[in-house]
Amino acid sequence: MVGALGLLDWLLLAVAAFVTLGIGWAERGSAKSLDAYLVGGRNLPWWAILGSIVATETSTVTVLSIPGEAYGATGLKFLQLPLGYIVGRLLVCTLLMPMFFQGRLYSAYQVLGNRFGPSAQKGASLLFLVARNLGDGLRLFLAAIVLHTWLGWSLNSCILAMGLFTIVYTLMGGMRSVVWNDCVQLLIYLLGGVATLFYLAIHIPGGVSTIWNQAGAEGKLDWLRFHFDWSDPYTFWAGLLGGGLLTLGSHGVDQLMVQRYLGAKSLQEAQRALAVSGLVVFFQFFLFLAIGLALASFYRGNTEVQSLKPDAVFSHFIFHDFPKNTGLIGLMLASILAAAMSTLSSSLNASATAVISDLCQIQKRLGVDAAEKSRVEARYLAASKWLILFFGLLQIAIGVWASSWQDNMVRNAMRITGFTAGLMLGWFLLALHPRTTQAGLWLGGMGGLAVLSWVQFYAPSHGISIAFPWLAWIGLAATAILGYLISILQNHLSKSGSTSG
Repeated sequence: MVGALGLLDWLLLAVAAFVTLGIGWAERGSAKSLDAYLVGGRNLPWWAILGSIVATETSTVTVLSIPGEAYGATGLKFLQLPLGYIVGRLLVCTLLMPMFFQGRLYSAYQVLGNRFGPSAQKGASLLFLVARNLGDGLRLFLAAIVLHTWLGWSLNSCILAMGLFTIVYTLMGGMRSVVWNDCVQLLIYLLGGVATLFYLAIHIPGGVSTIWNQAGAEGKLDWLRFHFDWSDPYTFWAGLLGGGLLTLGSHGVDQLMVQRYLGAKSLQEAQRALAVSGLVVFFQFFLFLAIGLALASFYRGNTEVQSLKPDAVFSHFIFHDFPKNTGLIGLMLASILAAAMSTLSSSLNASATAVISDLCQIQKRLGVDAAEKSRVEARYLAASKWLILFFGLLQIAIGVWASSWQDNMVRNAMRITGFTAGLMLGWFLLALHPRTTQAGLWLGGMGGLAVLSWVQFYAPSHGISIAFPWLAWIGLAATAILGYLISILQNHLSKSGSTSG
């Protein structure tokens, strides 16, 4: 398997690694304050934040699996989801983002702390930390499978190598290193996608017209579908409403993304970065879906490849049919590793920030005395680096642990991490209502989690199938409705008790 990589492939991988570490090293001098290390000094340009947003939400699974959607029966129908992503981003810019610029926040969950007290802030942050590190430990494992397949190293060695490399460059420059590396990694995997599509187009007789005509004949270009079906994830309504709300949760109340906005020079620049990122993500999905359409033409009549699962075809193509010793295999491997590391590095920095901001309540420890403030910042800056190391090793351990699981257990664990979008949105919605109580917040969240667990794990065995874009709506509705009703009941009982007294 190692023989599939030629000298040019290794050279490209070495250059990509050198640039990544070089950026981290160069940003060491800029990351000497807590603000600089955790939120990039709050002076990052909007276009860098845009690149970081897109790279962070793109994983190895995305790069390898999205072409499989178009290669199979889905075609371009998947594009209905990124339509919802665009709408969801605009809602975040309008409804939620202004809250994060009221004061010098480090964390999204300080908003809940200001409304319900420290316990709510810590609870939301702990939920984020558990879901994020479990999910990203599993993403590390899935990315290591690719490295294992192509390089022939043991799976645990691949997990360890990727994890340690990501820890090193994240440690060196903090948030600034993460953001600038995200931008480079975005360019790498987009360049890899464009190179793949170009190669396929010139090696298919008839080129683009053949790909397009064959896709049209198979109904893969009819991408807008306006019928309503709870079990179908690829309809206009599932994409617009489900994808929109999912983005409202993942980009509006998740520390992983909110931390990027806090690094912007102003609210307006953060809004511009998020709004434009929706268009970039739409283009990105179209690019990788187009690769899937091209692969369907390239392998037309190839019974051996057609027996593979659709999401395995792109990986098969890169390994078996890309030209050897041209650097293209190295470019694609660098692209896939870049997509993985951009998510992992962001996760490490966001996790450290959540602990410092939410669990340690850093802002309450920064006194008015300048000398005391300097000492506290220095202490917590050092703690942030130890926390990045801790969460990096934790994710490596989860990745190694996942290698011993059954595949379906891994998929189920990945799904449960997605539950947080609806729950967090429900909590933030409850925070907007003046009558919501802390008991309503907590019991609403527990009820939302119970309902989501029933829908995901119990309902399918009883013939009830609900597509994943609707899970965020279910989590939001269950959390907000139950939390509001409990708050109303508590307020009523409290009022009745004071009246009778």
